[in-house]
Amino acid sequence: MKRDGKIKLAHGSGGALMHELVSELIVARLSNPVLDSLDDSAELPDVAGHALDGGRLAFTTDSYVVQPLFFPGGDIGKLAVAGTVNDLAMKGARPAYLTLGLVVEEGLALADLERVLDSVAVTAKDAAVSVVAGDTKVVERGGIGGLIVNTAGIGFIPDGTAVSGGSAAAGDAIIISGTIGDHETAILVAREELRLDEVIESDCACLNGLVEVVLDACDDVHVMRDPTRGGLGTTLNEIASRSNVGITIDERAIPVDRKVRAVCEILGFDPIYMANEGKAIVVAPARAAGAIVEAMRAHPLGREAAVIGEVGGRTGVYLRTLVGGIRPIVMLEGVQLPRIC
Repeated sequence: MKRDGKIKLAHGSGGALMHELVSELIVARLSNPVLDSLDDSAELPDVAGHALDGGRLAFTTDSYVVQPLFFPGGDIGKLAVAGTVNDLAMKGARPAYLTLGLVVEEGLALADLERVLDSVAVTAKDAAVSVVAGDTKVVERGGIGGLIVNTAGIGFIPDGTAVSGGSAAAGDAIIISGTIGDHETAILVAREELRLDEVIESDCACLNGLVEVVLDACDDVHVMRDPTRGGLGTTLNEIASRSNVGITIDERAIPVDRKVRAVCEILGFDPIYMANEGKAIVVAPARAAGAIVEAMRAHPLGREAAVIGEVGGRTGVYLRTLVGGIRPIVMLEGVQLPRIC
């Protein structure tokens, strides 16, 4: 990172360079027990020294810079609400409140801003969360692509729920809630105006309802993560590294939509590293895998859920290929496609 002393687009890719930026520049200066967990949202056991009755507070923040602002299956407003709700849900929290910050570029059409805000309102209502505070700034024309959205979210983790990215254990099953790579492929096709016979839609969705059925099916879920930037491959590497375990996934078991697979094959992208915005990785004891998959498949957002691998073996992430070989899945190094979320 310090070789030329400048930030690159790849530092925001979700891959190795971003993790280096976060650990060496940010966490190194701001380290504390809550921040150091590096989960999708922070778990706060008390507020100003006062314990919360019946649970713990979860808090998260994120910024959204997707281009184009509107894409099949969603837009920057829906993405912002869903992404924040999902970061809370991945800690087992019940999302409750959001803030909304808008950085608007001079020249953005009012109709586009109205459309984004309508999408925020509908998505928040569907997820049963309230937008309770916000801020608006307008900046000079050029550079930000029309609109940047920042959010923060608060949710409540029920007593008895303990989910963390560092809790995967030998013998656990790796479960994915559905097809991978849908979001980034949809953005790629929309941005490049590729002409396809069939539309590829982003999987952008709020996962708090799906998470509730998972936690009802198993009271011992160890890890939940939504594989956004860097996709399944990078997120599994984060889990393996934080838990100090090995993970092996089966290429035959990983669900990939045929349209997504075709686009990736033509353009040289690997679906394992393509971003998702409506999928969850669940790591839980193997004995509970069947119940979790059954519960997921009964939910509209989990109909293609599958067990795709297991925890165990040497540290790292490995893919059991279609021909029976084993190859390592490393953390994404560069950036496949910028400004996707």
